[in-house]
Amino acid sequence: MGAGKTSVADMVGDLLADAGVAHAVIDLDALRRAWPPRPGDRFNFEVAVRNLRCVAGNYLEAGAVRLVLAGVAETSEERRRYAESVGIELAVCRLRVELPVVRQRLARRHQNEKEALRWHLDRSDELDRILEEAQVEDVVVEAGEGSVSEVAAAVLKAVGWS
Repeated sequence: MGAGKTSVADMVGDLLADAGVAHAVIDLDALRRAWPPRPGDRFNFEVAVRNLRCVAGNYLEAGAVRLVLAGVAETSEERRRYAESVGIELAVCRLRVELPVVRQRLARRHQNEKEALRWHLDRSDELDRILEEAQVEDVVVEAGEGSVSEVAAAVLKAVGWS
């Protein structure tokens, strides 16, 4: 929430394109966007992994050699399921942003949306605790400062793609 996952993933895609690397950028939030969620699947994870299997397979079949996923893995099991869905090992990069910066970003994003802002602020606090405990990432990139292109370049370097 507010870390810049989607913006950074899109920029990583742009940088890969500039380097001539066949790739696809997949927004995991878009793959789970359905309502209502099934009981016990608060964020439509099961829908996301089924959709990811299809979408990633299509991109790989079309020639992509890199898949850039924008999303969150809250547990090692979720990480394993995402990897299983794409059929390749993942290099998981956590974008770390201090909570006060996240709160500022969310306030801008949800200006005049009081209920949505409250939910996102609460969820960002919850998610920060979950990710700190789970530590499913391979690398961490500080994303609170710097431009989106600078953060994307740091991601590429951190995962060994540059």
